Amino acid sequence: MADSICRALRDGALEGELAPALTLKDSINSPFGFHAFAHVLLQLSSNILAGKSQSRGLVLLAFSRSPAYYLELLKKSGVNVGSSEKWIQILDCYTDPLGWKERFTGGEKFSNVHQEVSNLSHLCTNVRDMDNLFSSIITLGKGFVGEGTVRFCVAIDSVTDMLRHSSTSAVAGLLSNLRSNDKVSSTFWLVHEDLHEEKVIAALEYMSSMVATVEPLTPSPYVRESNLNTPYLEHSSTKGRFHVRIKRRNGRVRVICENFKVEQSGIKFTSISSEDAVVNQGLVPKVQFNLQLSEKEQIDRARVVLPFEHQGNGKPIQIYDGRRSLTESKDDDKPLSTSEKSKDEGAGKGEIIYFRDSEDEMPDSDEDPDDDLDI
Repeated sequence: MADSICRALRDGALEGELAPALTLKDSINSPFGFHAFAHVLLQLSSNILAGKSQSRGLVLLAFSRSPAYYLELLKKSGVNVGSSEKWIQILDCYTDPLGWKERFTGGEKFSNVHQEVSNLSHLCTNVRDMDNLFSSIITLGKGFVGEGTVRFCVAIDSVTDMLRHSSTSAVAGLLSNLRSNDKVSSTFWLVHEDLHEEKVIAALEYMSSMVATVEPLTPSPYVRESNLNTPYLEHSSTKGRFHVRIKRRNGRVRVICENFKVEQSGIKFTSISSEDAVVNQGLVPKVQFNLQLSEKEQIDRARVVLPFEHQGNGKPIQIYDGRRSLTESKDDDKPLSTSEKSKDEGAGKGEIIYFRDSEDEMPDSDEDPDDDLDI
């Protein structure tokens, strides 16, 4: 199901719509959010190089890791980095986020040692200024997409680090501006859920069209506590569940879930096995009432004739005004014989009859209904 996320980011935005946005969440119980982030980053990079993506470039905001790390990550995954400066640009917010190194060196900007890294990275020395950060992202994106209708993708490896230096409203404004910019095809970011308040996470989810949560793999309820030994915990420590909520254009939300396992080569996603599905189905509580009518109840309900259903079936239409004539009342007082009852049409059917109460107001009364109130 992680492929569904990658396809949505690959396809980008339609004309006049906001760009798709993905929020990746993890916690200390399952700290594999960056593995999922790297998986999405590599998949999107491959689509960009193959020309299958709406975006023709990628701007990466590196807060938690250096640009050299991402360059090595691309090399290990088999991505061609020979012409990387033509399709990827890294805004280095990791090396000197507050400009302290620049001050210590007497105003000289800190430069990367490797020439290959310096060709695709640009140092940011003030991550607190969201306006300047947004301007830098758009400038880097336009550098390899030009002024036409070509778009680029934006990736942020840690919104948590951004919130260390700026307020929630400032970061939310930056993300909102990225989604509404006509040059951005899609954007995704990573946040550590347990380090923020619920309202902060709710704000990020509100601005996202997709929310993916990395959760730990809880042991089965049928496993005894004595079986939760160290080998079992070590085996399950690299596994977990990947829950995804995708907001569709029609307003509906699609919820999908799959398992993942972190290996030496990266994170691997697999569908939930049938055994887990049976266990989850067994955990659903049984309701104490019927959700459907029985055959007898359906027949009895069909026999009931509502007051408005006898009109227009060939019989003379009668409008009940709440008053009954003396003749009708006398006829009603006479009991029907058994033979007459059997000949009566609609025998065996129920009927709802309303009798007006003696204290009810007459339909054509001109009296004020509030005259009896002592005001």
